[in-house]
Amino acid sequence: MVSFFNETDFTLPYKKNTLKRWVKAIATSENRKVGAINYIFCDDDYLHRINVQYLAHDTLTDIITFDYCQGDTLHSDIYISIERVRENATDYGVPFEQELLRVLSHGILHLCGYKDKTPADSTQMRFKEEEKIKLFSE
Repeated sequence: MVSFFNETDFTLPYKKNTLKRWVKAIATSENRKVGAINYIFCDDDYLHRINVQYLAHDTLTDIITFDYCQGDTLHSDIYISIERVRENATDYGVPFEQELLRVLSHGILHLCGYKDKTPADSTQMRFKEEEKIKLFSE
């Protein structure tokens, strides 16, 4: 089950059921099943506190994915800073909605084993994000 929660004033620009189907399609395309996936939308301060407390990283980030997967079934709490997504969209010159899809898929891709720490891993992650965004349709 895919769920959405807000820790900030934010309204999803897409229908929740559409996003849920898309997340399931991403998982299926990676030979995975969806278990309990919670997306929590928040602001920079909220996500920064989580980053410091749980990961010992004193930096801003757009997403933190907590992996609770069991075998091929995806379980996670995925925190997304809407402020970072908005800034990234501006920096990358893309619409906010497209950047949001990129970040939403990014969390699922981490659960599927994709990394982004090295340049090669980041290149593969970007390719996969674009591939998964193409699966989206309202």
